[in-house]
Amino acid sequence: MSPPPLPPVPYHASALRPSWPTLPAALRAAVADRLGAPVVTARVAGAGFTRGFAAVLHTADGGRAFVKAAPAAEQPHLVDWYAREAAILDRLPADLPAPRPRWTLSEAGWFVLCTDAVDGHTPRLPWVPAELDATLAGYAQVAAALADPPVELTALGLPQLSDLARSDILWWEEVAAGREPAPPLPAPARGRLAELVALESRLPRYAAGATSLIHGDLRVDNVLIDAHGRAWFCDWTWVCSGPAWFDLAGLLLTAYTSGLDADRLFATHPATAGAPPDALDATLAALAGYYLTGAAAAPATASPHLPAHQRWSGEQSLDWLARRQGWR
Repeated sequence: MSPPPLPPVPYHASALRPSWPTLPAALRAAVADRLGAPVVTARVAGAGFTRGFAAVLHTADGGRAFVKAAPAAEQPHLVDWYAREAAILDRLPADLPAPRPRWTLSEAGWFVLCTDAVDGHTPRLPWVPAELDATLAGYAQVAAALADPPVELTALGLPQLSDLARSDILWWEEVAAGREPAPPLPAPARGRLAELVALESRLPRYAAGATSLIHGDLRVDNVLIDAHGRAWFCDWTWVCSGPAWFDLAGLLLTAYTSGLDADRLFATHPATAGAPPDALDATLAALAGYYLTGAAAAPATASPHLPAHQRWSGEQSLDWLARRQGWR
């Protein structure tokens, strides 16, 4: 048996971020003032695909906090994302396995989000069974809590996945119409453009009318496993209304690449209760299009490792879909 295909760069080392000493002195002083003590060490986060500052800061009084920061002039999109995440974190149910927000500030042209620090690591690939079990159990808790989300959270005017899918995920339709360049396809999916268009087109319809909220960006690099084996879910910028099985499919992509029975894990998870029979296929088709077309147009403000990760994720999505569809 051949070893499972691993991503080109490990998820725990996919980021390219500034170090603490390179931040403006006024910004560092303002952060230390809010933390209540000087910062003595900063452990920069290795996971993720943005170039924003992100690190666990240790202070002279023994305190710890996780801080994200971005300059408004050079990275206005990150400032918007961090501000949105701060508002979402502040309104999530308090018992969810998500970092609790502390404060935000603007200083020296930068925006800062501070949360509790989670002492954990990105799940190892291939997946360790205990870590995958903990992550799936944790997401079951998240999905149950957000099936009937708090009013203060929905009051933020969060988007609908069905609307995002129409504008941002119907990539194969764009390719077929000549509005997006056709990405190179692995062998099992070549000549299957019509099937890919048909499958991805079902996602907006399946997602329409969902009243539950989902994480919206659930990948292995947005999970941390703590010292007790519990899974925590990070980076809540893209919360939207949608079916929980969409999150689950994205998370299980790395379970599939780990050689596990991802079909069974999807079908037996509480988040798939009531899902259409082809919900997984529609999601895999959409994810493949999103990743493969995105790999050719990654922004310069992203990690240089993003295109390779997107290509790998798109190819693995297509491989899983091709196996399910019998395209081999």
